[in-house]
This record gives sequence, structure tokens and C-alpha cells, in this order.
Amino acid sequence: MGRIQKKGEKGAANNFISRNVAVRKLQISLAQFRRLCIIKGIYPREPRNKKKVNKGSTAPRTVYYKKDIQYLLHEPILQKLREIRAHQQKINRAIGKEEWAVAKQLEESKPEYRLDHIIRERYPSFNMAVRDLDDALSMLALFATLPTHSRVIKPSIIRKCARLISEFQHYVMITGRLKKVFVSIKGIYYQADIGGSDITWIVPHPFSQDTPKDVDFRIMATFLDLYETLVGFVNYKLYSDLNLVYPPKVKDEESSSGLAGFTVETVEGKVLAGSDNASAGAVNRKQRKEVEKRVKSIADKIGEISKKAAAEDGEDDEEEDEEEEDEDKDIPNAIVAPTDASEMVPSLRDAAKIVTGSSSHKLFHSCVFYLSREVPRHSLEFVIKAFGGKVGWPETSGAGSAVAEDDATITHQIVDRPGATKQGTRDYIQPQWVYDCVNAGKILKTKGYHIGETLPAHLSPFGGGKEGYVPAEAISALAVSKGIEAEEEEGDNVVGGIMADEAGAEVTEGADDDDDDVEDDGEEEIESEEEEEVYKAELEAEAAGLSYTEYMQKKAAEGKTTKKPAEGSKKRKISAAEAQAAEEKALAMTMMTKKDRNLYHKIEYGRKKKEEEAQKLLDRRIAHQKKEAAAKKGASKEVTEKKPAAKKQKKI
Repeated sequence: MGRIQKKGEKGAANNFISRNVAVRKLQISLAQFRRLCIIKGIYPREPRNKKKVNKGSTAPRTVYYKKDIQYLLHEPILQKLREIRAHQQKINRAIGKEEWAVAKQLEESKPEYRLDHIIRERYPSFNMAVRDLDDALSMLALFATLPTHSRVIKPSIIRKCARLISEFQHYVMITGRLKKVFVSIKGIYYQADIGGSDITWIVPHPFSQDTPKDVDFRIMATFLDLYETLVGFVNYKLYSDLNLVYPPKVKDEESSSGLAGFTVETVEGKVLAGSDNASAGAVNRKQRKEVEKRVKSIADKIGEISKKAAAEDGEDDEEEDEEEEDEDKDIPNAIVAPTDASEMVPSLRDAAKIVTGSSSHKLFHSCVFYLSREVPRHSLEFVIKAFGGKVGWPETSGAGSAVAEDDATITHQIVDRPGATKQGTRDYIQPQWVYDCVNAGKILKTKGYHIGETLPAHLSPFGGGKEGYVPAEAISALAVSKGIEAEEEEGDNVVGGIMADEAGAEVTEGADDDDDDVEDDGEEEIESEEEEEVYKAELEAEAAGLSYTEYMQKKAAEGKTTKKPAEGSKKRKISAAEAQAAEEKALAMTMMTKKDRNLYHKIEYGRKKKEEEAQKLLDRRIAHQKKEAAAKKGASKEVTEKKPAAKKQKKI
């Protein structure tokens, strides 16, 4: 007879542990337990059966995995937290005895812990650390703008956060990694490409903020400790890969939070001016040379392999190659692929330029900007310098300006107030023009961005997919760009048609072929629309748990078709191939595991939710447009009614 199992010794009751038991087991306070869990990435769990875990009780309790708590027993920080707790008790005892000198001495010798090994554990590779930078940079940017707090937010923490975020932005600026910018109510969103990963973070607007009372800043400070260490490691790696000294030297303590307050030096001792465009050019040239060396070595190896393969070929292959070369000579403008390594290097150099960065970082290379005192200087300075521009500002906004206000080389002055005095031939534009140029990837026309003009819609460059809502302004802008491309293509086709006319009889043959292509395109469009309708019906059948044929029969019986047929049109019959494909898809769904089926349904549910939200926004916009049209009609009627009345008065 087997041993009788007692209740609570095996299964779910033994796999979980409550928070109170975990705190007693680790011998630390509740606040230190929370800090340790945040640092190690351990969070509470939701068991499937709470009653079994609570041994029959239904009271709400916070539980953790027992293995996670056992894992914490071997953490080196745990001993440091115990030492900090004992040290704090000594300080409290000295304060109670009014031994102020002893309390001050104990406060200065308070033990501290480091999180270097935690970063190495949680991020084994550098790419993993880069992918997790979004929240870290947003948290640092938030604390850099907060006012000082009595206990949690100290001035030293604010200065450190401002320095780390400025160092990262400085790297993005000198390497030209910035891709997109969006100004919203919450703050300014930036997106940069670091090591092939898109990093998006938000920087609050530079306004004075009030710290809310319902936010626990102690928990945020614990996350901040982890994020400060992470960003410090990443900044060191990024700077050292470019052969730059980290941390960069600070020119002026007052301007240390800005980009102009740093002096970047190489390991050899050469100074790169962080506010000049020479730094970005030097860094990009260095990267390009390194990539070109690698590309040349690869090209040499390819050339050696191709030569050996050509030498081993027989005489028959050589004769065939000669015949092919003769055929290529007969064809005009024939393209022959290069086989020598020296011929392959130029094309590979173009690939090296793509690897080191596109030419978009030189967007403002020929522009010189001057920022008025009312515009956001730090944001505009960062964006303009990241794309190769030169920036200046008044002395009251800070030190480090590269251009004076009366400089004749200034091409654009950023102004955000109506009564600005104009001088010279420079353009006086609003700040949105800079951000829209970055998102468009080209220099836009300044019409519509001048002082007093109504600005165009500032569209987000991050959203907008097939399932998402696309604003009308984005559609019109896309249509304009496509129209320009179509005009260019039409121009090319006209030139080709003139050449064909000169050739003679080839024109009629080409026209016949074009007509056939048009007919084929029309048939393909009809087929694609029919396939989309069938696909939608299949998805609805899957959601209902029926096969395609059963679903269509049921829907036909109920009289609820997906698309109302036009008057006099016949109902579309389902072909045997479509019915067979639907049945095969339903059979594949039955062959799925329960986990995969649930995941598929969740994906479909999320997609439908997005479509519904997009449709709601579209309906709201249509209703708004109708209201505007009705208001315009009412205004026009009032004008027409007033005009005849005025004429009658004149006659009298």
C-alpha cells in the first residue's frame, strides 16, 4: 500500500509561496523584498486554482513561485540589503539618543550595493540590452525634468539622469542614427536605429511639473537604479566601439545637461567638437573605411574562388562561354556581370555606404538655423545636429552657440511668436517645419510654415498600417507623391513611344500587347476582389466554428449575406475548388493543438478590434466633415438671403 499524501504537500499548494512567508524566509523587510524582486525581474503569479494554493481559503493573497524565492536566497544583493537594514537601525538608535555626531557619521558610511552583475545576468548579449532601452531612456528623461523631492528625488539623481540621457543623444547625434520625430501632448517621441534595432523613447516637454501624491516614487526609484546602470553600460559600449573616451568631458557645469556642454575625445587624444558636423563626418568616415576593408577582403576571396573554378573548367565550357559572349555582343546595351574582384569592389562600396548609414543624416547639411528664445532649444538642437545642420541661439538660452543672430550665413530662423523683427533674406518659420522635414526625409517647402500661417497637420510617423486608421491628410500626401511619380513615369513612356514611332512597325505590336495587359489586369482585379470576399467569409465561418459550406448555407437560409447584391444581379455561386479549400482549412484548424487554436483566435480577435477602432475613427471624421459642410451651407444661405434684402432697401 502506497504512502498517503497529505493535503498541501504536493501539487499547486507546494509550487507557490505567499509574500509574507517569502519575506520571513529571506529575513528582509517588505520594502527591501519589493526592491529585490524588481531588480531580479521576479513578479507575482496568478495560479489556475486559487483555492488549492490557499489550502481551501478564498481570501485574496499575493503568491510567487517557490523556485523564484529559492533563487533569491543565493543573491549577493540580499546580504547587502540586510546590512543596510541593520545600519539604518543603528542610525535610528543614535537619533533616539540625540547623538547627532554619531548619526551623521553613520549616515556618511552607509553601505551601498552595485547592480553590475544583475545587468550581465539579465542581458547576456549587447543586442538584448539595446532592445530594452525604450523604457530606460523614457524613465531617465522623465526624472531629468522632475523637481527635487525631500527623500526620493535628490538633486544628484536628477543631474545623473540628465547626463546619461544627454550622452546617449550625443552619440545618436554624431553618428546620424536618428530616424523619426513626433511632437505630442505627452512629450516628444524620438526613434533611432542602434545596431539594427529601432529604439523609441519619449522626452517630456521642458515645463515645470508637479509631482503627484498618488504615485509611489520609491518603486520608480528602484527601477531607476536598474535603468541608470543599464544605460551607463550601453553608453560605454557605444562610445568605445567608436574609439571615443567615455564619459565625455564636461565643458561647463551649467550647460552639462545640453549637447553643447560636452567635449568628445578619441582614445588617441584627438578632440571632436560635439557641436560641429566634423565629428559625424569623422565617425562615419572611420566606419566606412572599416566596412570597405572587410568588403575588399571578401571580394578578393570571391575573385580567387572564381579564377580557380574557371581554370578547372574544360574546353567545352570555354567554347560555350565564347558563344554566349558573341550573343551578348549582338544585343545592344547588354549587361555582363563582372568576374574580377577589382570590378566588384565599386558595387560593394555602395553596400558599405548603406551599412554605415544612409545620406538622410545630411538632410540639413546646407542649412544654418538660429533658434529664438521661445522655441524648445534642446529638442531642435538635437534634431538639427543629428541631420548635419548648424545651430545658433541667443546667449540668454545658454552657452555654446555656434552662430550669432546677425550672421549673414543663417538660412532659417525658428520663431514661435507673431511680432518677430525680420532681417536679411532668411526664412522665418515655425518649429514644426523641422520635424516634418525629418519625417518626410526631404526638405519641404516653407509655404504654410511661416509666422501667422495655419500649420498643416503634424502626422505621426509611427502608426498607420493596413488595419489601422490612416488620416485623410496622409492619404492626400501619399496621393500627391504617387502623382508626381506617375507623371515622371508617363514622361518616360512618352519618350519611349516617340522612339518606337521612329522605329516603325514595332508600335502597333506594342499597343496590342498593352491592350492585352490592360484586359488581364482587369480580370486580376475582379479575381482579387472575389478572393477577398471568400477570405472574409472563411474567417467568419472559423469564428462560428462551422465549415465554409455550412456557414454559407446557414447564411443564405437566414437571408444575411456579407454583401448585398445589386438589383438584377445574380448571386455568386461557390465553386467546387473554393468549397474544397474552405473544408481543407477547417480540417487544418481541427488538426491544431488547443494552444495554437487559442492563439490563432486571439490574433484574429486583436485584428478585428483594430479594424473596429479604425472604423470608429473614420466614422467620427466623416461625421465631423458633414457638420462642417452643413455649417458652410448655412453660412452661404444667410449670405444669399441678406443680398436681396439689401437691394430692396436701395430701391425704396
